[in-house]
Amino acid sequence: MVNKDYQVSELVENAISGDKASLEQLVSLFHEDIYRTVYYRTRSRMDAEDLTQEIFMQMIKSLPGLKNTACFKPWLFRIALNRVRDFHRKKSILNFLGTTTDVEDAGHVGTETHSNPADKVMQKEFWKQFHQFTGTLSRWEREVFTLRFLDHLGIREIAEALKKNESTVKTHLYRALKKFRQNPELRDLLKGELS
Repeated sequence: MVNKDYQVSELVENAISGDKASLEQLVSLFHEDIYRTVYYRTRSRMDAEDLTQEIFMQMIKSLPGLKNTACFKPWLFRIALNRVRDFHRKKSILNFLGTTTDVEDAGHVGTETHSNPADKVMQKEFWKQFHQFTGTLSRWEREVFTLRFLDHLGIREIAEALKKNESTVKTHLYRALKKFRQNPELRDLLKGELS
């Protein structure tokens, strides 16, 4: 992990210095993670593709202002989370004004396409249960839980991405996990997904 962090930090420094190959490597290295983060929060492939492109454009524009290259990953996730929040605000306004319709994408990113119909049903049921569960969490519990288990960020990275201290992040994660443990349907479904 330290080696990868060093590699990312070096790529960031080179990209800031104007090395286009390093910039392309950074985009390539984090594209799937950012797309998955955005997709989970929008549930639309088209919106996720557009927002992911916007996030990387913002990254390129803002990169020279990044003071600590070791904090690149949480900094990038903060850009993504802020962009998704802006997207939802705009969408809420447009829905209120009656100028848009919601279309939910039934698929899920980051998972294999199963040819077995039973697997597809299990996968769809898992995500339905997962979204219902995260709907019961507070905003910060949901954000921390999702960043930890879907986006695979560490506690420190989550704290930096959300601009919260680590003990606050741990508290929200503890509360979310306590609620998760009280949800036997999702736990059982998760065991089925993993087996």
